[in-house]
Amino acid sequence: MSLRDRLGELAGIKRESADGPDPAATERQHARGKLTVRERIGLLLDKGSFTEVEGLRRHRATGFGLEAKKPYGDGVVTGWGTVDGRQVFVYGHDFRVFGGALGEAHAQKIHKIMDLAEAAGAPLVALSDGAGARIQEGVTALAGYGGIFTRNVRMSGVIPQISVILGPCAGGAAYSPALTDFVFMVRGTAQMYITGPDVVHAVTGEQVGHDELGGADVHSARSGVSAFVHDDEESCLADVRHLLSLLPANNRELPPEEPTDDPADRSCDALPDLVPDHPGQAYDMRRVVEEITDEGDFFELHEHWAPNLITALARLGGQTVGIVANQPQVQAGVLDIAASEKGARFVQFCDSFNIPLVTLVDVPGFLPGTGQEHDGIIRRGAKLLYAYCNATVPRVQVILRKAYGGAYIVMDSRSIGCDLSFAWPTNEIAVMGAEGAANVVFRREIAAADDPEQARARRVAEYKEQLMHPYYAAERGLVDDVIDPRRTREVLVRSLRMLRAKHAHLPERKHGNQPV
Repeated sequence: MSLRDRLGELAGIKRESADGPDPAATERQHARGKLTVRERIGLLLDKGSFTEVEGLRRHRATGFGLEAKKPYGDGVVTGWGTVDGRQVFVYGHDFRVFGGALGEAHAQKIHKIMDLAEAAGAPLVALSDGAGARIQEGVTALAGYGGIFTRNVRMSGVIPQISVILGPCAGGAAYSPALTDFVFMVRGTAQMYITGPDVVHAVTGEQVGHDELGGADVHSARSGVSAFVHDDEESCLADVRHLLSLLPANNRELPPEEPTDDPADRSCDALPDLVPDHPGQAYDMRRVVEEITDEGDFFELHEHWAPNLITALARLGGQTVGIVANQPQVQAGVLDIAASEKGARFVQFCDSFNIPLVTLVDVPGFLPGTGQEHDGIIRRGAKLLYAYCNATVPRVQVILRKAYGGAYIVMDSRSIGCDLSFAWPTNEIAVMGAEGAANVVFRREIAAADDPEQARARRVAEYKEQLMHPYYAAERGLVDDVIDPRRTREVLVRSLRMLRAKHAHLPERKHGNQPV
């Protein structure tokens, strides 16, 4: 064959690889409300930027009819491109080919692109829509998953890893997303579980559907596996692009800055009216976050899981920051097991990728009760404490109202290493609330008084005056300044600019033994 003949042959092979072996499979994919893998990559990456790797790869397995079915690409598309001009690596399962199931060649393609992402120091996005291990290839397929998991762990904290679940993700396949930094899911089409409904029924007798067992709403609100949930693939992939715009390419770089017209010294005039004076009155902390961030924009993670703690990425003065904030609107902003694990995971991510932390505090303490104690609040609550203590990025704390007991310490207090701590004049920093303190310290005196209520009120007022006035912590150097709430944005932007070149070093060690 001449070169021109070969070029024609090559073009036909590449068309077959791109279109899939069966046009009806594409129609079935669309009928399920799902895009094809190349349509997804087209939405994720900048137009015309995608370069495919190993598009002509075919499996070499035999038996069970596999030798007669050797489609190009082997059910996964891998390569790189750009998002807003910045390099990103991607792989996506092609459900039209073997149901996206993973075999030896399929896995080796993924290993290859993961290794390239690590070498290039650029984010990796996985588009999951596959039926798990390819049963016909046996243990070889399982070994392929092991290679993926090993690379997930090796690249953790080195490059951002994002998993986008757009179809089934079952069995061992579900562990790769769990090892990555962020998981996105689409309602109605995405499911994740270790054992499916049929196995659950066979073992336990329980009848459960796919979505009820491992759908997007389950993992975004109950298990905490998914950080983001969407109604359609288009909005999901648009948010993946937005997330990438907030992140550095790797752990050796700072996050990209975004010029803003929002003045750094803008007065936050709404803040004094947003936060009630009474420490027991609820309000929406999101309104506070909106008021202080650039253009009032922030990107919340795990919005539906552990909503008593807000975790979000935003910009202050053009600089990406991670915001951790108690949410008084939900359970008074109390810390519990789920909130502690949510916060710990986020703090650890921000520290891995040089993203400064801003902590907004209005916390009454840890949630009491036998349920929390028996489920391990000591061990699991310590995760948030460990993450903050271990973080070396710039850390700024703002105390809005109450900050009681161990929860005050854990929420990035000066005593565990925050660089700067500021407080509003409404702050109440204490071991516990004044009423509870009076009941403990003066219990006998109050019980013996002729008028116990009057005695209690007097002691409560005394405790507040002596130990809970707004300048008590500042007088002892535990708060750097008591500020006008309207200056919160200005103070934060100035502080973060000063800390931008911060260098901190941890003791030499292999790794800590954190309370996992």
